[in-house]
Amino acid sequence: MLTSSTRLLRLLSLLQTRSHWAGQDLAERLEVHPRTLRRDVDRLRQLGYPVEASSGVAGGYAFRAGQALPPLLLDDGEALAVSIALRTATAGAVGGIEEPALRALVKLEQAMPARLRQQVDALRSTILPLDRAGPVVEAAVLATLASACRDQLRAEFTYEDSQGRSAQRVVEPQGVVHTGQRWYLVAWDRGRGDWRTFRIDRIVGEPRLGAHFAPRASPDGGDLKAYVARSISVPQHAGQARVVLNAPHAQMARRIPPSAAVLTPLENGQRCLMECGAGDSLVYWLMALDVEFEVLGPVSLSDRLRVAGERALRCATAVRTTADSFTPSQGTNR
Repeated sequence: MLTSSTRLLRLLSLLQTRSHWAGQDLAERLEVHPRTLRRDVDRLRQLGYPVEASSGVAGGYAFRAGQALPPLLLDDGEALAVSIALRTATAGAVGGIEEPALRALVKLEQAMPARLRQQVDALRSTILPLDRAGPVVEAAVLATLASACRDQLRAEFTYEDSQGRSAQRVVEPQGVVHTGQRWYLVAWDRGRGDWRTFRIDRIVGEPRLGAHFAPRASPDGGDLKAYVARSISVPQHAGQARVVLNAPHAQMARRIPPSAAVLTPLENGQRCLMECGAGDSLVYWLMALDVEFEVLGPVSLSDRLRVAGERALRCATAVRTTADSFTPSQGTNR
């Protein structure tokens, strides 16, 4: 038989694992009489835990959100997961949460038993995050936009484009997507009458929320990650690159992320068409792929590749000539 305090902790842990528990099921799990269960629930309420009870055939107990955040119970795996997430957040791409994450991490690790602290120390020494890449967004802005998406509220904000030009935008937010380097908002732009992606770090100030809006059919069948990947990897302007890669589509898809380019299989997947922005770095990226390819356009990309190839050939020839002219000196007797 569990002691009273141990039973309370066990009851609290069970209540947090489901949205609803039948009273009989909960009593059987704790191996107590239903009257004892009711007394324990009352004690949790006195301690500030928001436990609701319902009667009838479908009656039982449910843990609901309260006025304040009560202590939470975590098992070993959950505690490790939260510790890793908090440590990552202290150097993440969201501004304004580093200090709260660090405070929460200290509190969590202080409460951990020795065996868990040893595991956390081992993870800390082996998991080495790279330096933060990409711009930082404010946690408050993310929270506001996430609330707008959840509650279907219009949002208005000042937005700066890639040229630094500002404009007021009124949108119907659909979702927030993180690509690994940047945060994007997917929303219906009421002024443009179409779906748009907005880099959240280019939103100036705090977004202002407005009235509710009727939900729309999401782009790409609701796959917002795919929509963002397609939107940011294939700029809709002249100069878009179209290159046929003479390698299997499956192989290239493992090497080229959706955020970098759109790949379309050709010839039953034996080759593939790559579509992406034709920036200056594309020349060197194509060479680094180490596969044969055919440039369909634009002509400027073919010209840059030819210039880069001629320069590489000149450099290789110069190195070979220098090596051929070098005569090793004969060793001298000492």
